[in-house]
Amino acid sequence: REDKIFPVLFASGLGNVSADRLMDFIVEFTPTAIEHDAVRGEVTSGNGEPPVRKESDTEPVSLYVFKTVSDPFAGRISYFKVFSGVLKNDVSLVNYSRSSQEKLAHISIMQGKTAVPVNELHAGDIGSVAKLKDTLTGDTLGDKSAPIQYPKVKFRDPAITFAIEPKSRADEDKLGPGIHKLMEEDAMLRFFRDPQTQEFLIAGNGQQHIEVVVAKLKKRYHTEVVLKAPKVPYRETIRGRADVQGRHKKQTGGHGQYGDCKIKVEPLPRGSEFEFVNDIFGGAIPRNYIPAVEKGIKDAAARGYLAGFPMVDFRVVLYDGSYHDVDSNDLSFQMAGRIAFKKAMEQAKPTLLEPVMVVEITVPDEFAGSIMGDLNSRRGRIQGMDNKGGNTIVRAEVPMSEMLTYGVDLTAMTQGRGSFNMEMHHYDVVPAQLQEKIIEKAKAARGEVKEEEE
Repeated sequence: REDKIFPVLFASGLGNVSADRLMDFIVEFTPTAIEHDAVRGEVTSGNGEPPVRKESDTEPVSLYVFKTVSDPFAGRISYFKVFSGVLKNDVSLVNYSRSSQEKLAHISIMQGKTAVPVNELHAGDIGSVAKLKDTLTGDTLGDKSAPIQYPKVKFRDPAITFAIEPKSRADEDKLGPGIHKLMEEDAMLRFFRDPQTQEFLIAGNGQQHIEVVVAKLKKRYHTEVVLKAPKVPYRETIRGRADVQGRHKKQTGGHGQYGDCKIKVEPLPRGSEFEFVNDIFGGAIPRNYIPAVEKGIKDAAARGYLAGFPMVDFRVVLYDGSYHDVDSNDLSFQMAGRIAFKKAMEQAKPTLLEPVMVVEITVPDEFAGSIMGDLNSRRGRIQGMDNKGGNTIVRAEVPMSEMLTYGVDLTAMTQGRGSFNMEMHHYDVVPAQLQEKIIEKAKAARGEVKEEEE
């Protein structure tokens, strides 16, 4: 209770080594339910105090779901600990985490992989139940007359991300449902689509974690996938100003097309995205055509100028233009906006931006020097260092493009004794010497042919 002694036992589930000694230790030395202090909930009661529940059979029933498994035959199986009261079979409880009601039919205790049905479970018991409709890991269930919600376990953010692709069309149809079922039982797993690169991404606690997920997809759901380094979501921006005219004029025999706009372009602070200012006076462009100019510019900006990456952090001021009573329409002014954008980019000194990650790396002290040198070689900027219990904690900002294989590299550098986590922090300008290679690679990926200078 005073956290002064921390036993360390060595065992291996894979090799079935010392599992019996571990269980004997738990039975002999860990406290029983009646020896525990009362547990505080997070949900406040009417008097503003959090509810308190003793681990006793005489208290109202409550349980905490600590694990979820998706079984191909039994469906979703929830593992739980009864914190208080006596849980009867076929009872209905409230899920306080999701404000829903669940019926716990056929409660069991697990013996290995076998579920042994029981009629009731007491405070301190661990059990399982299948096919709860809303309940997930971390949820609290209990008697509706005595509400309580136990604190959820806080999981660290994923440390590594891969692009994930199905091997075949059949695998593509099964990939999403299979991963979402695995996410129900694995709170560390993330699966999402990058809105810029359109890649499906899978994120987890490390490369081994992701490899286990891939193995489960194949074994349980007969889905084979390929893991790749994710594409870097570069962006484009401008460093200068421009004042240009975009005119679209086309005569086709009947009604023609005519749109004309004059714009000023200037850079904005990082993270400002896009700003459009209508500064038209005197009806140079009718009000109903102003949104068309903005749409044309935004559509062109989304496709970028240098390498097809979205153009961000700039302001457009529409200040003049002209129109034709017969030939002007929305499409004509959209085209005028696109032409103006392209001309502006020729003058406004466009440049590439890259995502920069904030990284925290923990390694034994003996590896600190090599880690620092490696970060410098990755264009990293060291933000600080700490020492704790024989470990060095390094905080740095590193471009995402330099960290795509860092999980594997860190394992090799530290003999598997290092760990790290990282998250997106900000965008910064790509060094000039690297921009040309990135632009050429992006154009090649889009099938563009570089024009040779005559």
